[in-house]
Amino acid sequence: MTTNTTTREPKNSFSGPLTKEHKKVLAGSMVGTTVEWFDFFIYAQAAGLIFASQFFNPAGNNSPTLAQIISWASLGLSFLVRPLGAVVAGHIGDRKGRKFVLTLTLLGMGGATVAIGFLPTYEQIGMAAPLLLIGLRLLQGFSAGGEWGGAALLAVEHAPVNRRGYFGSFPQVGVPCGMILATLFMLVLTKLTTPAQFEDWGWRIPFLSSVVMIIIGYLIRKMCEESPVFAELEKLQKESSAPLKVLFSGHKKPVMLCAMIFAADNAAGYLAIAFFSSYGAKVLGMPRSTVLFISLAGAVSWTVATIFYGALSDRVGRRTVFTWGYIIMALFAVPMWMMIDTANVFLFGLAVVILGQLLGATYGPQAALYAEMFPAKVRLSGISIGYAIGSIIGGAFAPMIAQLLLNKTGTSMSIGVYLILISLFSLWGVRMVNPKVEKSSLH
Repeated sequence: MTTNTTTREPKNSFSGPLTKEHKKVLAGSMVGTTVEWFDFFIYAQAAGLIFASQFFNPAGNNSPTLAQIISWASLGLSFLVRPLGAVVAGHIGDRKGRKFVLTLTLLGMGGATVAIGFLPTYEQIGMAAPLLLIGLRLLQGFSAGGEWGGAALLAVEHAPVNRRGYFGSFPQVGVPCGMILATLFMLVLTKLTTPAQFEDWGWRIPFLSSVVMIIIGYLIRKMCEESPVFAELEKLQKESSAPLKVLFSGHKKPVMLCAMIFAADNAAGYLAIAFFSSYGAKVLGMPRSTVLFISLAGAVSWTVATIFYGALSDRVGRRTVFTWGYIIMALFAVPMWMMIDTANVFLFGLAVVILGQLLGATYGPQAALYAEMFPAKVRLSGISIGYAIGSIIGGAFAPMIAQLLLNKTGTSMSIGVYLILISLFSLWGVRMVNPKVEKSSLH
């Protein structure tokens, strides 16, 4: 494996706290990521609660569970274009600058989300409805592919060597924060509307509200336009993006290890984001507002844990945090479903909160570890493509796989076994990383 194992201090690192300008850009990256993931997650939750009946009626007429499987598949399709989005964003960033790319991805994600809110249903326009829905979902995935890598490296490459995990956890926080916003929105709507109103028009409100989120995200990023750190980020984009041929010819192994490491976290994350709410409401018969509140508690747990375990990785090592996170996730996979299947609010909620902690342990140190696995000249391309491939292996079709397993076996324990296997797969990837990369020079 090609790794970056020298120990000299990076020329642009510093031993003190972040400057005002660094904090401004980090905040802009985190908030912008939160806005984009809000858009991503309201689709995930609507896929579990609404889209099967509203857009995939032909399958639903014969089998509601088949319609739900197709709805989950539409969620996963967007992941297939995320690597392409990462490649195109890197190419455009080289020519137009990183600020332009960040704005473009924000508009692409937000515009697709708003358009979904206006879509007619299958009952109104027939097969055009699911086709348009899938097309807009693909645009969401394409836009998301250009977002993560630059924000992650901005944090890590400007952090003190002994605080990379902590600083790298801040871009990561955008994912659970986006889930919090999306879940809050859905929770409020379920309280203010009847079930019939929610299914008729209420579900559209979060999608249409993305107009406001786009404006907020744009204004926050515009605040960073004159920052010298943004100039450094544009330079980073040019210096550490590499053509795929160059990346895979000399750095194939670390790219694949990145994909392996992320797979289980992303799979478990999408179960928490989308599948649990659908399972609690449709299979266990729990009130929709209750399962959404449980999802909210899980997202808060995930947010806190991401920062905590990112910081902990600076003290005990990133491989150590990842290792124990995945070991405990594998051990907890079956007991978690036993707790969920009680349909007891406390036990269901406790299971999801514990999973949030494990997601933080396997996500908080990610940006720092990935950055340390690649030399500077291919770092952005390496971590972006590895992240995107890992999302395909893990989260893209995790809810669909869970639904298929549930239909085939009739028991949620089969989903637990699936989570055990993919956790062991990611654990294997973690243990294959050379421990010497941690806290090595990034230049």
